[in-house]
Amino acid sequence: QVQLVESGGGLVQPGGSLRLSCAASRSIFSTYNMGWYRQAPGKQRELVAIISISGSTNYADSVKGRFTISRDNAKNTMYLQMNSLKPEDTAVYYCNAKSVIIRADYWGQGTQVTVSS
Repeated sequence: QVQLVESGGGLVQPGGSLRLSCAASRSIFSTYNMGWYRQAPGKQRELVAIISISGSTNYADSVKGRFTISRDNAKNTMYLQMNSLKPEDTAVYYCNAKSVIIRADYWGQGTQVTVSS
């Protein structure tokens, strides 16, 4: 089992920045691809960014150039640096861990990000 705990959400003005954190209960980055997803009210959950076990990254077109996904292996923590935030970035953000070895897929509880003036 893996527990994921997100933090760092909040209310920010348009153009502002936030950094989300996702702390894993144990060391998993060598065997789990990690990702950030978000779900806005009335919409389906969508992929924001992923970081593979090799460290390669991919982003949704809507956040390219504004968001950066990273991880700190020593702290078992993944991050999402969000800059130039827009009202349409408002959503609950979830972190995800998907094993590349076994059929295991874990989610955090989510953290609310609200971009509003």
